[in-house]
Amino acid sequence: MEEIIIAPVIIFLVVVAPIWLVLHYRSKKQVNQGLSQEEYIQLSELSEVADSMAERIKTLEAILDVETPRWRNKL
Repeated sequence: MEEIIIAPVIIFLVVVAPIWLVLHYRSKKQVNQGLSQEEYIQLSELSEVADSMAERIKTLEAILDVETPRWRNKL
């Protein structure tokens, strides 16, 4: 009966466990590296677009406030 349990345990320790450990620490290393240069550039561009859109929204709201003072109550 013990032979039935020992064989899978040995296979697990010799084959599965090392592969599991290597993949685990490789994924941890990738997470710790942070953003790549390309991702950082894309994030900066998206931030600039968001800032531009925020300014446009403020401008549009100012125009609406002048032309239609009660437009906010209609929402």
